[in-house]
Amino acid sequence: MKFKRIVLIMAMEDEARSIIHELNLIHKGKLLSPLPMAFYEGKYKSLNVDLVTSGKCYKHNVDHIGPQAAILNTASAIGQLHPDLIINPGTAGGFMSAGGNIGDVYLSYPMICYHDRRIPLPGFDAYGVGSYYCFDTREIANSLGLKTGVVSTGSSLDYIQKDLDMIKSYGGVVKEMEAASIAWVADLYKIPFFAIKSITDLVDNSTPTEEEFLKNLESASFALSREIIRVIDFLANHQE
Repeated sequence: MKFKRIVLIMAMEDEARSIIHELNLIHKGKLLSPLPMAFYEGKYKSLNVDLVTSGKCYKHNVDHIGPQAAILNTASAIGQLHPDLIINPGTAGGFMSAGGNIGDVYLSYPMICYHDRRIPLPGFDAYGVGSYYCFDTREIANSLGLKTGVVSTGSSLDYIQKDLDMIKSYGGVVKEMEAASIAWVADLYKIPFFAIKSITDLVDNSTPTEEEFLKNLESASFALSREIIRVIDFLANHQE
């Protein structure tokens, strides 16, 4: 598949900073005023590469993270930029029980699910999980030595046991807060999509999630930046 324009959808400025620097992306202001999404654009070889973050909350001066902002970000980016491929780089939690380690980088495959939309009604139960299939990343992962797995999305940084039970039920190995929402919008528009996630914390160890996240955010963001550039380079060099 040939791509001309790739849009990177991200939540946090701290996660995006290294990518913006390494790709020499230029800040162009807000993507669509008065919405808070911040827009960066650039080129990599034959590809137009844009990056859109969800911006800052004016009330609390923190990044807009989570599913709601991701949906608004993605819909706005599609409407304004018309991408051929959407990628969601970000940080996430991993699982020791699935062989995960701090600093590992995963490409989503074969699907992306929700773990906290529990709707125990016929038909709505499957709707709540989502199970959005994504772009087949196996060739990229094999070429670059990256892991693949099911990415699971929820609205909270921490979790309850029902969340873990749901993640386990569909074999999730990455826990984060945006990918399924982006996947839903991409699916509505029939635009190829995948996520790339760098592990900041391990869900199934004894250290509180928030402590590990803050401790490892910088190093995981650097790992994310390194690998997203390798992925984009792969895509640029394998245009059909």
